[in-house]
Amino acid sequence: MNDPKFPKVIDYEALKREYGEDENLQKEKTESKYQRYSKRTPPSKYSSLNDEDNPQPQQPGMKGTRLRSYAFAVLTRKEYSKKDLIEKLCLYAEDREEVLMLVDELSRENYQSDQRVAEMTVRSQIRKGKGPNRIKLALNAKSIDKALAKNDMDEIDWYEQAYMLKVKKYGTEVTIDAKMKAKQIRFLQYRGFEMDAIMKAIRKRED
Repeated sequence: MNDPKFPKVIDYEALKREYGEDENLQKEKTESKYQRYSKRTPPSKYSSLNDEDNPQPQQPGMKGTRLRSYAFAVLTRKEYSKKDLIEKLCLYAEDREEVLMLVDELSRENYQSDQRVAEMTVRSQIRKGKGPNRIKLALNAKSIDKALAKNDMDEIDWYEQAYMLKVKKYGTEVTIDAKMKAKQIRFLQYRGFEMDAIMKAIRKRED
């Protein structure tokens, strides 16, 4: 689309300010904030046994069997990308090289799988109404190769996804008002949809 009113470069921050945070995005920010806090402050020996990110109370300086047991405990609670698992274990491990070797082994034995994380990320983002561009950003944040999600993403009808989101937000009416049309375009861009899918979505009639 060559109309200068709709630039190809999407300013997600500006769109975020216009449309605000949805509940899921707010939840993601809260979880991210909690994770950052957890990284700054390793749990003490009095940490809760039921804590999802800390299945067992641990202190820095783990190695050998203790580190291996903790890695298995972490993976039974949640799927981690290889990068995130390394960062998680390094918070408590004595030797980073031991962590790298352990995570490589877990990956070879399929206890840890970037492929599974990629598939789960795609499904989760679609449930939240996100388009392909936002999904790619989510994969990149986990240091997941986008190629691992290609097959799943190729199976998705992005035109239909964009249309369903447009209907949920603005209804089935096809607007002829230029300002409203621009607003719908910006909304779907913010959600991560490509321009061709967006234009089909806002022009599609219910019948």
